[in-house]
Amino acid sequence: MILLQQMLALFVLIIIGYFCGRAGILDRVTTKNISWLVVNVANVAMILQAGLDNQNGIPREKLIFVGGIAIAMYAVLVLLAMFLPRLLFVKKEDVGSYRTMLIFSNIGFMGIPLLAATVGGEAVLYTALFQFLFNILIYTYGIAAMRRPETAREQEKPSAAARFRKLLNAGVISCIAALVMYFGKADLPDFADTVLKNLANLTAPLSMLVIGQSFTEFKIRELFTDVRLLAFAGIKLLVLPVIGLFVLKLFVSDPVILKVCLVMLATPVASMTAMLAQQYDGNYELASRGVALTTILSVATIPLVSLITGV
Repeated sequence: MILLQQMLALFVLIIIGYFCGRAGILDRVTTKNISWLVVNVANVAMILQAGLDNQNGIPREKLIFVGGIAIAMYAVLVLLAMFLPRLLFVKKEDVGSYRTMLIFSNIGFMGIPLLAATVGGEAVLYTALFQFLFNILIYTYGIAAMRRPETAREQEKPSAAARFRKLLNAGVISCIAALVMYFGKADLPDFADTVLKNLANLTAPLSMLVIGQSFTEFKIRELFTDVRLLAFAGIKLLVLPVIGLFVLKLFVSDPVILKVCLVMLATPVASMTAMLAQQYDGNYELASRGVALTTILSVATIPLVSLITGV
C-alpha cells in the first residue's frame, strides 16, 4: 500500500507535467532550465540534507559493511553496463543512455521514502551510503557516458586541470560536504536546515513535471511497443534484482540490509538520467521513456521481486 501511494503521487505529478506541456506552459526551453535547477540546486540540497539527518548510533562496523556492499553493487552494475547495450543491439548514439539507465535507480525520492515508511531510520542511513555513491557516480561516470560521441569529438581535448574542474562539480562537492557533515556531527542553525529541506523537497515534483512534459513529445503507446526498451526494463526490474538478492543472501542475513538492497536494485530508472540527458546532449526522449516505463512497471515488479526472493 505504501509503495502504491508513492507511485500514485509520482504519477499525479507526471500527469500535471504532461497537461502543462500540452497547454504550452512547459516547453523544452523551460524544462531544460528546470533540469538545471534540479541537477545543480535541488538535488545538491537533498545530498547535504542526507548528511545532516542521519547522525545516529548505528555501529560503525555495520556502516562499513553496507558501504562495501554499495561499492560492490555499483561496480557490478558498471561492468554489466559495458555489455548490456551490445546484447540489446543498441544504436551507438544511445549506448550512453542505456548505460546510465541500468546503473542509476530512483533511490533518492522513491527508495528513501519507501524505506523510511516500511523499515525506519536505520534503513534510511544505509540508503544514504548508496545515495552518496550514486551522486558521485552520476556526476562523473553518468555525465561522461551521457555525452554523445560526436559532441565529444567536436570539443577540444580538455587538459588535466580542466578535467579536474569538471570532476569537482556541484554534485561531487556536495557529496564530500555531506560526508564531512555526517562524520563530523555537524549541526546547522534551524533557518539553514529549513532552507535545505525546502530546496530538497523540490527535487521530486520538479523532476516529475519535466518527465511529464516529455510525454508530449512521444505517443504513450510507444512505451509498450519498443521491444528493446521492454527487454531492458525486464532485465533491470526483474532479472538483476532477483539474481542480485539471491547472491546477497549467501553473505547477508540482516533483514534490514536485505530490504535496503531490494529497494536499491528494484527501483525504476532515476529521473536524474533524463535530467542529465537534457543537460549533456544525451537521448532525452529515450531516457524519459525509460523512466516512465520502468516507473509504471515497478508498481508490480517490486512486490514480485520481494515475493520471489523472500526479502
